[in-house]
Amino acid sequence: MRSGAVPVRLAGFVLAVAVAATGCSLELDGGGGGDSGGGPDGGARGVPGSAVAAVDELAVKGRAPRTGYDRDRFGSPWVDTDSNGCGTRDDILRRDLTEVRSGGGDRCRVMSGTLPKDPYSGRDVAFRRGASRVDIDHVVALSDAWQKGAAKWDRGKRVAFANDPLNLLAVGSRPNRAKGDGDTATWLPPNKAYRCAYVARQVAVKRKYRLWVTAPERSAMRRVLDGCPSESLPKGGNPTKAPQRYAR
Repeated sequence: MRSGAVPVRLAGFVLAVAVAATGCSLELDGGGGGDSGGGPDGGARGVPGSAVAAVDELAVKGRAPRTGYDRDRFGSPWVDTDSNGCGTRDDILRRDLTEVRSGGGDRCRVMSGTLPKDPYSGRDVAFRRGASRVDIDHVVALSDAWQKGAAKWDRGKRVAFANDPLNLLAVGSRPNRAKGDGDTATWLPPNKAYRCAYVARQVAVKRKYRLWVTAPERSAMRRVLDGCPSESLPKGGNPTKAPQRYAR
């Protein structure tokens, strides 16, 4: 008998007895039962602070009825919630356009400019006031928000939501009108290069305002963001409560 043979057999016998006693199975490849790094749907979890990681923080519920929805429930369009003297629409145009020209003696009033590489189509779009091919899109549509939590908000929060720069983008009017009030499960930008950033912004807005998502919407978010697990979660925007003058 070779030296060491008996101890090895004894060790194997002891291990077999322990396995039988506990009912556990052996992992022959050395793998454990710890976290594999996958999310609830089996996708990549992403790094902390990433958009894909934040998807798991969103509540999942069914879509509520659209009953009672009206644009006026979110206040008058494009009010000055940040108190800078300019309406929200002009603020976003000035933020997103290049070659901006003001006019009419009003420093806020954007008369023309160019939207470079429209996020939704990928094309440059000219803006001219009164004949514009540029819209200001609510990334999370007001109607969608209404059906996923906003119906229970007070007016001050709804006005803040409708005018929050985090939820607003200057985009080409044609793809924006095709979007309607769609969520991630029903509409994505034709410009595939922008889809990760678009979905990340929807996640950020819904997380900030504690809106829920439907199960198909959550799955669609993960499907897009699993392809870009390091996509960061956008931050910033205005407070989630509008100034008191807009609360009534």
